[in-house]
Amino acid sequence: MIKKNFTRRDFIGKSTAGLAGAIVSTSISSFGASSFNRSIYVGKDDKYSTGAFASEVERLPLEAPYDYHKRLSTSPVHIIRRDKEAKLLEDEMSVPVKGWKIKWNQGCSVIIQNAVDDFQDYLDKSQGVKVDVEGQNSLEDYRDYRQSIVVGTREQLPGVGLTLKAPKDYEIVATPEQIIVCGYDERGAMFGLYNLEARMNLREAPFLPNNLKTVRHSLYDTRMVLSWMGWMEWPDQLLSHLVHDGFDGIFASVYANPNGDRTTAESSTEFYARILFNVRPQDPKRIHDLIARADRFGIKVYTPIVYQYIGTPESEAGLRKLVRDIVKEFPGIRGYILLTEGFWYKEWRAGHSSDDEYMKEWARNWCRAVGIVEDECHRINPSIEILPWEYNIDFRPQKAELKRYFIQQLPDDTIPLLTWENGKSFEIDGMQGYLRDYSLSQIGPAEVTDAQTEEARNRNMKVYCKADTFASWQFGTIPYLPVPNQWVERYKALEKYGVNGTLESWSSGYKPNFISELRAWTCWSDAPTIDELLNFIAARIFGEEGKLKAVKAWYFFSQAIKLVPDTGPNMGTNNAVGNPIFFQVPPLRTNTYYHSWTDFDNNPYWPFTVSRMVFYPDFTNKTNKAELYARSATGIEVEEQTKVLPVFLRYMKKAADMMEEGLILYREAALMGPESKRQPAIREVIVAEQLQRMMQSDCAILEFEDLRLKQVEEKDIKKSEKILDRMESIVREEIIRTELSLLAATRDSRLGFQFEQDYVYTPYSLREKLGVLKETLDMQLPIARSRKSVSG
Repeated sequence: MIKKNFTRRDFIGKSTAGLAGAIVSTSISSFGASSFNRSIYVGKDDKYSTGAFASEVERLPLEAPYDYHKRLSTSPVHIIRRDKEAKLLEDEMSVPVKGWKIKWNQGCSVIIQNAVDDFQDYLDKSQGVKVDVEGQNSLEDYRDYRQSIVVGTREQLPGVGLTLKAPKDYEIVATPEQIIVCGYDERGAMFGLYNLEARMNLREAPFLPNNLKTVRHSLYDTRMVLSWMGWMEWPDQLLSHLVHDGFDGIFASVYANPNGDRTTAESSTEFYARILFNVRPQDPKRIHDLIARADRFGIKVYTPIVYQYIGTPESEAGLRKLVRDIVKEFPGIRGYILLTEGFWYKEWRAGHSSDDEYMKEWARNWCRAVGIVEDECHRINPSIEILPWEYNIDFRPQKAELKRYFIQQLPDDTIPLLTWENGKSFEIDGMQGYLRDYSLSQIGPAEVTDAQTEEARNRNMKVYCKADTFASWQFGTIPYLPVPNQWVERYKALEKYGVNGTLESWSSGYKPNFISELRAWTCWSDAPTIDELLNFIAARIFGEEGKLKAVKAWYFFSQAIKLVPDTGPNMGTNNAVGNPIFFQVPPLRTNTYYHSWTDFDNNPYWPFTVSRMVFYPDFTNKTNKAELYARSATGIEVEEQTKVLPVFLRYMKKAADMMEEGLILYREAALMGPESKRQPAIREVIVAEQLQRMMQSDCAILEFEDLRLKQVEEKDIKKSEKILDRMESIVREEIIRTELSLLAATRDSRLGFQFEQDYVYTPYSLREKLGVLKETLDMQLPIARSRKSVSG
């Protein structure tokens, strides 16, 4: 049952509030909040509550918005990783601090040269090991090299790499006298070197197992990703980071043709063309530059082709010319993603019809346009990958046959790009729902994806998938989701289904984090066990003292995410900590158009983010927007008298409670480790706490609105007072939660950012929210009480 009233102990104990103990008042005006005093609760049983931990967060340096962007763009890729306390084990060898060399065939391309230079820099900066680099004309005498790290391909190293099968495969052979890294191709050799770095990172020392011999086969032809930093923001440092985490492809120029062609955006009056009109114009020089820089890292560049195909001879001729122009200008582009958001037939909205026969006609014409692209591309270069992605087409479970039909219509020489989890069905208290967008609460694949995969296999087609693997739109303003156990289950499912390639975590984009590191290990065969990896990673972040608590905390977090019923890019999982609780219509904050003859898309209640990230109450009191939100976010379709909101709130609160179970351990792990690891460990806790606060604020906003409507209708004064008591309690809890969210956002500038619309919430908007909450608490609720008393 849902608690209707919280006791003080509910609020300050180990419950969804997560604030516990005896009061110690501390002003936080130093980081730009109001004069409100944050209450930090410190009690015998609550040493590791979020309130107590806030004092640790407050010690971290202040960060302004985009500070992390600046560091990621300019800071060295390699940092100190050597643990001076690490001891060499009996079954291990060590690369000595000096005396060894790296040898490679200097006739190789820039890919291996760049990787060799990177590995030299890594040993120096991260492990304190100095090695010389010696380019060789041939590696045929590699067996005679001593105190050497030998890097090459199977053709250059006779007798090595005999079992390597495909691009990106590699073999590592290590003894105390020599380390050999042999790739199936140059990218394989590169990834082999980066795997040596990953192994040393796990040990926090230049240690490797004695007589290490591993052959690792790549599970994916391509792993591509967007940039978290922003549209077309691909600094070399980011490219280096992502290739270290096993990515070998990037999707750039999203929603814009790489050659800058804007014919569709500027000439069509169709719905989606008007949206594309607002997309940034592309400068072809930026694409040329990106391809050249990506080549150094062995990274393949993929772009979209944007076009509205009408089906007329003129439209076909225009599409053929556009494709030829792009392919000839950019011979370095390795593939084209034909996403229905930008590549569509006739009317974009028509692609969402409930009439299956109409949709089949739409599918045939859309696939005809795909065939035109495939034909023109392969006339010029047969190796170019054509990836049709019909993402927007109805992905509810009952539409499996329609989605299968799309696969049936595709040209043979294309690779369908399927959406992994969207539409996956689930049951919640006997009610059927489905994932409304990218979410991790379900592993996947969706029923429609299962059907499409089967159809593609029947046609002997490869299958690529858009699949979240480290971050998700379900909590898109959290930089990554620290739920490794749940992620691993998805990794296993992707492997089980034999997915050939991936576009990972659209549109969260890549930024370095321990989950993407974990993911990298699982993308080749012969990986350590997940338990081994989690223990190594936990020890590196939190120290040996705290690793077991951290691993157990991750388990709780992974259980919590399974309970979250709010699926997709919604207010509740992306902006709840930044969304005010509105008791009445707020004052105008910007130029707002209620009565003018213009019809601008405005956001009068909260003009600090995109309107779809704001919860708007119905102040006419005719519609329960909280109930509608619960239905929309879960995909549950039931009769009007069946209420979804109570179930939604109950599951979300269970998830927040499960998070708190893990957070107590996580905070303890961060505080018990060595001082040298303290700040990075605290930042890990900040991410998990903000994830929990998003869950809690989601509940608070929806419960408050539900109570507001009940209070309006309630005639009994005592019952009305009880409702107002609970509403006041919610506001007080949300004030403290917002203060803590503000503290977190001022110490970690990654929080609140999602490149698709920049910052969803900022420290500034959090301060503004506090003003609304305090006005509600100090003025609006007391007035409501007095009015009810007078009217009674």
